Amino acid sequence: MDRRIKKLGLSLLLLCLALLLSACRTRTGLEPETGDGVDAVSAPAHSASSGTGEGTGAGDVPAETAPEAADAGEAGGATRENPEAFRKEYDENAPAEITAGTEKRLQAEGEGEGSPAADPEAGNAGPRSAETAEDAARMTVPAEEAEQTGTDEDARKADSAMEYYTVLLNERSGSLFECQRLNLYWETRADRVTVAKASPEHELILASGCYDVSARLLEENLKVDDGWVVRKNPGIIVKIAGSHVLGRTEEDGALARAVVWELRAREGWDQIAAVKDDRILILSEEMLAAPHLRLAAEVLIAKCANPDLYEDVQEEEMLRLLSEEATGAPPAGVLYYKGE
Repeated sequence: MDRRIKKLGLSLLLLCLALLLSACRTRTGLEPETGDGVDAVSAPAHSASSGTGEGTGAGDVPAETAPEAADAGEAGGATRENPEAFRKEYDENAPAEITAGTEKRLQAEGEGEGSPAADPEAGNAGPRSAETAEDAARMTVPAEEAEQTGTDEDARKADSAMEYYTVLLNERSGSLFECQRLNLYWETRADRVTVAKASPEHELILASGCYDVSARLLEENLKVDDGWVVRKNPGIIVKIAGSHVLGRTEEDGALARAVVWELRAREGWDQIAAVKDDRILILSEEMLAAPHLRLAAEVLIAKCANPDLYEDVQEEEMLRLLSEEATGAPPAGVLYYKGE
Protein backbone atom coordinates (compact mmCIF):
# COMPACT_ATOMS: atom_id res chain seq x y z
CA MET A 1 0.00 0.00 0.00
CA ASP A 2 2.78 2.37 0.91
CA ARG A 3 4.49 1.70 -2.41
CA ARG A 4 1.32 2.55 -4.34
CA ILE A 5 0.89 5.81 -2.45
CA LYS A 6 4.48 6.80 -3.19
CA LYS A 7 4.05 6.05 -6.89
CA LEU A 8 0.81 8.05 -7.01
CA GLY A 9 2.45 11.06 -5.29
CA LEU A 10 5.41 10.89 -7.68
CA SER A 11 3.05 10.81 -10.68
CA LEU A 12 1.15 13.85 -9.41
CA LEU A 13 4.42 15.72 -8.88
CA LEU A 14 5.59 15.00 -12.43
CA LEU A 15 2.19 16.07 -13.80
CA CYS A 16 2.36 19.42 -11.99
CA LEU A 17 5.89 19.98 -13.24
CA ALA A 18 4.84 19.27 -16.82
CA LEU A 19 1.91 21.68 -16.54
CA LEU A 20 4.22 24.41 -15.22
CA LEU A 21 6.69 23.92 -18.06
CA SER A 22 4.01 24.05 -20.73
CA ALA A 23 2.18 27.13 -19.33
CA CYS A 24 2.00 30.39 -21.55
CA ARG A 25 4.10 33.32 -20.54
CA THR A 26 2.57 36.80 -20.32
CA ARG A 27 4.27 39.55 -22.37
CA THR A 28 4.04 43.10 -21.11
CA GLY A 29 3.90 46.12 -23.39
CA LEU A 30 6.21 48.23 -21.20
CA GLU A 31 9.52 49.41 -22.64
CA PRO A 32 12.74 49.14 -20.70
CA GLU A 33 13.71 52.36 -19.02
CA THR A 34 16.53 54.34 -20.57
CA GLY A 35 18.87 56.83 -18.97
CA ASP A 36 19.48 60.39 -19.93
CA GLY A 37 22.62 59.41 -21.79
CA VAL A 38 20.75 57.94 -24.79
CA ASP A 39 21.97 59.47 -28.00
CA ALA A 40 19.31 61.84 -29.33
CA VAL A 41 19.81 60.97 -32.98
CA SER A 42 20.01 57.20 -32.60
CA ALA A 43 16.76 56.96 -30.61
CA PRO A 44 14.05 55.65 -33.01
CA ALA A 45 10.68 57.36 -33.33
CA HIS A 46 7.75 55.48 -31.72
CA SER A 47 4.69 54.54 -33.68
CA ALA A 48 1.18 55.68 -32.69
CA SER A 49 -0.65 53.15 -34.89
CA SER A 50 -2.04 51.02 -32.04
CA GLY A 51 -5.82 50.86 -32.36
CA THR A 52 -6.63 49.30 -29.00
CA GLY A 53 -4.90 51.78 -26.75
CA GLU A 54 -3.62 48.89 -24.62
CA GLY A 55 0.05 48.28 -23.96
CA THR A 56 1.05 51.85 -24.88
CA GLY A 57 4.56 52.61 -23.65
CA ALA A 58 5.62 55.80 -21.90
CA GLY A 59 7.54 56.93 -24.97
CA ASP A 60 4.71 56.28 -27.53
CA VAL A 61 3.33 59.24 -29.45
CA PRO A 62 -0.33 60.02 -28.73
CA ALA A 63 -2.76 59.44 -31.59
CA GLU A 64 -3.45 63.14 -32.15
CA THR A 65 0.26 63.77 -32.89
CA ALA A 66 0.61 60.86 -35.29
CA PRO A 67 0.51 62.91 -38.55
CA GLU A 68 3.31 65.18 -37.33
CA ALA A 69 5.43 62.22 -36.30
CA ALA A 70 4.78 60.60 -39.65
CA ASP A 71 6.00 63.68 -41.49
CA ALA A 72 9.18 63.67 -39.40
CA GLY A 73 10.01 60.16 -40.52
CA GLU A 74 10.23 61.00 -44.21
CA ALA A 75 13.72 60.84 -45.67
CA GLY A 76 15.20 64.30 -46.00
CA GLY A 77 12.38 65.93 -44.03
CA ALA A 78 12.89 68.49 -41.31
CA THR A 79 13.70 67.23 -37.85
CA ARG A 80 10.66 67.35 -35.57
CA GLU A 81 10.29 67.12 -31.84
CA ASN A 82 7.30 65.78 -29.93
CA PRO A 83 6.90 67.97 -26.83
CA GLU A 84 4.63 65.40 -25.13
CA ALA A 85 7.02 62.48 -25.52
CA PHE A 86 8.70 60.79 -22.57
CA ARG A 87 12.06 61.77 -24.03
CA LYS A 88 13.06 63.92 -26.99
CA GLU A 89 12.65 62.17 -30.31
CA TYR A 90 14.43 63.10 -33.52
CA ASP A 91 14.26 61.87 -37.05
CA GLU A 92 17.38 59.83 -37.72
CA ASN A 93 16.98 60.59 -41.45
CA ALA A 94 17.09 64.37 -40.95
CA PRO A 95 19.74 66.26 -42.97
CA ALA A 96 21.63 67.41 -39.88
CA GLU A 97 22.20 66.18 -36.37
CA ILE A 98 20.73 68.09 -33.44
CA THR A 99 22.53 67.86 -30.12
CA ALA A 100 20.43 68.87 -27.14
CA GLY A 101 21.64 71.90 -25.20
CA THR A 102 23.87 73.32 -27.94
CA GLU A 103 21.34 75.20 -30.07
CA LYS A 104 22.75 78.64 -29.06
CA ARG A 105 26.30 77.84 -28.02
CA LEU A 106 27.97 80.51 -30.15
CA GLN A 107 30.93 82.67 -29.33
CA ALA A 108 30.03 86.30 -28.99
CA GLU A 109 32.28 89.16 -30.03
CA GLY A 110 34.66 90.06 -27.28
CA GLU A 111 34.17 86.78 -25.35
CA GLY A 112 37.28 84.64 -25.36
CA GLU A 113 37.76 80.93 -24.64
CA GLY A 114 34.64 79.94 -26.54
CA SER A 115 32.21 81.40 -24.02
CA PRO A 116 28.54 81.05 -24.92
CA ALA A 117 26.85 84.20 -26.05
CA ALA A 118 24.58 85.82 -23.48
CA ASP A 119 22.71 87.81 -26.10
CA PRO A 120 19.14 86.49 -26.58
CA GLU A 121 19.69 87.05 -30.31
CA ALA A 122 22.64 84.67 -30.24
CA GLY A 123 20.72 82.14 -32.28
CA ASN A 124 20.97 84.51 -35.23
CA ALA A 125 24.64 85.32 -34.67
CA GLY A 126 27.59 83.81 -36.41
CA PRO A 127 30.79 84.60 -38.23
CA ARG A 128 30.49 86.48 -41.45
CA SER A 129 32.99 86.81 -44.26
CA ALA A 130 33.07 89.45 -46.95
CA GLU A 131 33.67 88.55 -50.55
CA THR A 132 35.63 91.78 -50.94
CA ALA A 133 37.94 91.13 -47.96
CA GLU A 134 41.02 91.16 -50.16
CA ASP A 135 40.27 94.62 -51.56
CA ALA A 136 42.73 96.35 -49.24
CA ALA A 137 43.43 99.98 -49.98
CA ARG A 138 46.72 100.83 -51.63
CA MET A 139 48.21 104.05 -52.89
CA THR A 140 50.14 104.29 -56.13
CA VAL A 141 53.04 106.74 -56.16
CA PRO A 142 55.79 107.54 -58.66
CA ALA A 143 58.48 104.88 -58.83
CA GLU A 144 61.13 107.20 -57.36
CA GLU A 145 59.01 107.56 -54.19
CA ALA A 146 58.05 103.92 -53.83
CA GLU A 147 61.13 102.97 -51.80
CA GLN A 148 60.51 105.84 -49.39
CA THR A 149 56.88 105.14 -48.61
CA GLY A 150 56.88 101.36 -48.82
CA THR A 151 54.09 101.29 -51.40
CA ASP A 152 53.62 98.99 -54.35
CA GLU A 153 53.66 100.89 -57.65
CA ASP A 154 51.47 98.17 -59.22
CA ALA A 155 48.83 98.28 -56.45
CA ARG A 156 45.33 99.69 -56.76
CA LYS A 157 45.32 103.41 -56.13
CA ALA A 158 43.93 104.55 -52.77
CA ASP A 159 41.49 107.44 -52.68
CA SER A 160 43.67 109.39 -50.27
CA ALA A 161 46.78 109.26 -48.13
CA MET A 162 44.51 109.10 -45.07
CA GLU A 163 42.90 105.94 -46.43
CA TYR A 164 46.26 104.43 -47.32
CA TYR A 165 47.86 104.86 -43.89
CA THR A 166 44.64 103.94 -42.07
CA VAL A 167 44.44 100.62 -43.91
CA LEU A 168 48.18 100.07 -43.50
CA LEU A 169 47.90 100.60 -39.75
CA ASN A 170 44.85 98.35 -39.40
CA GLU A 171 46.40 95.53 -41.42
CA ARG A 172 49.77 95.48 -39.71
CA SER A 173 48.91 96.29 -36.11
CA GLY A 174 45.79 94.16 -36.42
CA SER A 175 47.95 91.16 -37.32
CA LEU A 176 49.88 91.29 -34.03
CA PHE A 177 49.48 88.47 -31.52
CA GLU A 178 48.60 89.41 -27.94
CA CYS A 179 52.15 88.71 -26.78
CA GLN A 180 53.53 91.09 -29.42
CA ARG A 181 51.56 94.12 -28.19
CA LEU A 182 53.55 96.37 -25.87
CA ASN A 183 52.21 98.08 -22.77
CA LEU A 184 52.33 101.85 -23.22
CA TYR A 185 52.58 104.55 -20.59
CA TRP A 186 51.15 107.88 -21.82
CA GLU A 187 52.16 111.04 -19.96
CA THR A 188 50.47 114.36 -20.62
CA ARG A 189 52.21 117.75 -20.62
CA ALA A 190 51.96 117.67 -16.84
CA ASP A 191 54.62 115.46 -15.28
CA ARG A 192 53.42 112.09 -13.94
CA VAL A 193 49.83 112.64 -15.08
CA THR A 194 48.41 110.00 -17.44
CA VAL A 195 45.10 109.56 -19.31
CA ALA A 196 41.80 107.80 -18.57
CA LYS A 197 40.20 104.95 -20.48
CA ALA A 198 37.47 107.27 -21.81
CA SER A 199 39.97 109.69 -23.35
CA PRO A 200 40.77 110.08 -27.07
CA GLU A 201 44.39 109.27 -26.22
CA HIS A 202 43.34 105.82 -25.01
CA GLU A 203 41.72 105.10 -28.38
CA LEU A 204 44.87 106.31 -30.12
CA ILE A 205 46.97 103.89 -28.06
CA LEU A 206 44.80 100.94 -29.02
CA ALA A 207 44.77 101.93 -32.69
CA SER A 208 48.57 101.88 -32.69
CA GLY A 209 48.58 98.23 -31.57
CA CYS A 210 49.53 98.80 -27.92
CA TYR A 211 47.91 98.36 -24.51
CA ASP A 212 47.24 101.28 -22.15
CA VAL A 213 48.75 100.63 -18.70
CA SER A 214 46.49 103.28 -17.13
CA ALA A 215 43.23 101.83 -18.50
CA ARG A 216 42.07 100.75 -15.02
CA LEU A 217 42.64 104.10 -13.34
CA LEU A 218 39.71 106.29 -12.38
CA GLU A 219 39.52 109.75 -13.93
CA GLU A 220 40.11 111.37 -10.54
CA ASN A 221 43.25 109.23 -9.92
CA LEU A 222 45.38 109.99 -12.98
CA LYS A 223 48.27 111.41 -10.95
CA VAL A 224 50.85 108.61 -10.62
CA ASP A 225 54.28 108.24 -9.06
CA ASP A 226 57.54 106.81 -10.31
CA GLY A 227 57.02 103.56 -8.40
CA TRP A 228 53.68 102.95 -10.09
CA VAL A 229 55.23 103.34 -13.55
CA VAL A 230 58.13 101.08 -12.62
CA ARG A 231 55.72 98.37 -11.46
CA LYS A 232 53.78 98.63 -14.73
CA ASN A 233 57.10 98.27 -16.62
CA PRO A 234 55.79 99.65 -19.94
CA GLY A 235 57.46 98.62 -23.19
CA ILE A 236 57.01 102.09 -24.70
CA ILE A 237 56.67 105.59 -23.22
CA VAL A 238 54.90 108.49 -24.96
CA LYS A 239 55.27 111.99 -23.53
CA ILE A 240 53.31 115.02 -24.79
CA ALA A 241 55.32 118.23 -25.08
CA GLY A 242 54.09 121.81 -25.27
CA SER A 243 54.66 124.11 -28.22
CA HIS A 244 57.73 125.58 -26.50
CA VAL A 245 59.43 122.15 -26.80
CA LEU A 246 58.05 120.75 -30.08
CA GLY A 247 55.87 122.37 -32.72
CA ARG A 248 55.70 124.46 -35.85
CA THR A 249 58.09 127.08 -34.51
CA GLU A 250 60.83 124.67 -33.44
CA GLU A 251 63.78 124.08 -35.71
CA ASP A 252 65.46 121.19 -33.92
CA GLY A 253 64.77 118.68 -31.17
CA ALA A 254 67.23 119.96 -28.59
CA LEU A 255 64.55 120.72 -25.98
CA ALA A 256 62.82 117.39 -26.63
CA ARG A 257 66.14 115.62 -26.12
CA ALA A 258 66.36 117.24 -22.69
CA VAL A 259 62.87 115.90 -21.89
CA VAL A 260 64.03 112.38 -22.74
CA TRP A 261 66.99 112.64 -20.41
CA GLU A 262 64.72 113.95 -17.64
CA LEU A 263 62.52 110.87 -18.03
CA ARG A 264 65.52 108.56 -17.94
CA ALA A 265 66.77 110.21 -14.75
CA ARG A 266 63.60 109.54 -12.76
CA GLU A 267 63.98 107.21 -9.80
CA GLY A 268 63.90 103.57 -10.84
CA TRP A 269 63.09 104.29 -14.49
CA ASP A 270 66.41 102.85 -15.64
CA GLN A 271 64.85 99.42 -14.95
CA ILE A 272 61.83 100.01 -17.21
CA ALA A 273 61.80 98.04 -20.46
CA ALA A 274 60.97 101.13 -22.55
CA VAL A 275 64.03 102.96 -21.20
CA LYS A 276 66.33 99.98 -21.69
CA ASP A 277 65.12 99.45 -25.28
CA ASP A 278 65.12 103.17 -26.23
CA ARG A 279 61.37 103.24 -26.90
CA ILE A 280 60.64 106.78 -25.72
CA LEU A 281 58.61 109.01 -28.06
CA ILE A 282 58.01 112.73 -27.50
CA LEU A 283 55.01 114.13 -29.41
CA SER A 284 54.03 117.74 -29.90
CA GLU A 285 50.61 118.60 -28.54
CA GLU A 286 49.83 119.87 -32.02
CA MET A 287 49.70 116.26 -33.25
CA LEU A 288 46.49 115.76 -31.27
CA ALA A 289 44.73 118.76 -32.80
CA ALA A 290 43.93 117.51 -36.33
CA PRO A 291 42.77 114.14 -37.72
CA HIS A 292 45.65 113.76 -40.19
CA LEU A 293 48.22 114.48 -37.48
CA ARG A 294 46.50 112.09 -35.06
CA LEU A 295 46.81 109.38 -37.70
CA ALA A 296 50.49 110.27 -38.11
CA ALA A 297 50.91 109.95 -34.34
CA GLU A 298 49.36 106.47 -34.42
CA VAL A 299 51.78 105.34 -37.13
CA LEU A 300 54.74 106.87 -35.25
CA ILE A 301 53.79 104.99 -32.08
CA ALA A 302 53.21 101.77 -34.02
CA LYS A 303 56.64 102.00 -35.64
CA CYS A 304 58.32 102.85 -32.34
CA ALA A 305 56.71 99.78 -30.75
CA ASN A 306 57.32 97.43 -33.71
CA PRO A 307 60.09 98.90 -35.89
CA ASP A 308 60.56 95.73 -37.94
CA LEU A 309 56.89 95.67 -38.89
CA TYR A 310 57.01 99.26 -40.17
CA GLU A 311 60.56 99.27 -41.47
CA ASP A 312 59.42 100.42 -44.93
CA VAL A 313 57.48 103.43 -43.60
CA GLN A 314 59.43 106.69 -43.62
CA GLU A 315 58.13 109.05 -40.93
CA GLU A 316 58.97 112.32 -42.64
CA GLU A 317 57.49 111.20 -45.95
CA MET A 318 54.31 110.06 -44.20
CA LEU A 319 53.95 113.44 -42.49
CA ARG A 320 54.53 115.25 -45.76
CA LEU A 321 51.89 113.24 -47.66
CA LEU A 322 49.28 113.62 -44.91
CA SER A 323 49.93 117.33 -44.36
CA GLU A 324 49.95 118.27 -48.03
CA GLU A 325 46.69 116.40 -48.56
CA ALA A 326 45.00 118.07 -45.58
CA THR A 327 46.47 121.58 -45.70
CA GLY A 328 48.14 121.91 -49.10
CA ALA A 329 51.53 122.47 -47.48
CA PRO A 330 54.21 120.28 -45.85
CA PRO A 331 54.43 120.28 -42.05
CA ALA A 332 56.43 123.06 -40.43
CA GLY A 333 58.81 122.75 -37.50
CA VAL A 334 59.55 119.61 -35.50
CA LEU A 335 56.49 117.64 -34.36
CA TYR A 336 58.06 114.57 -32.77
CA TYR A 337 61.30 113.25 -31.29
CA LYS A 338 62.39 109.64 -30.77
CA GLY A 339 64.59 109.23 -27.74
CA GLU A 340 67.86 107.32 -28.00
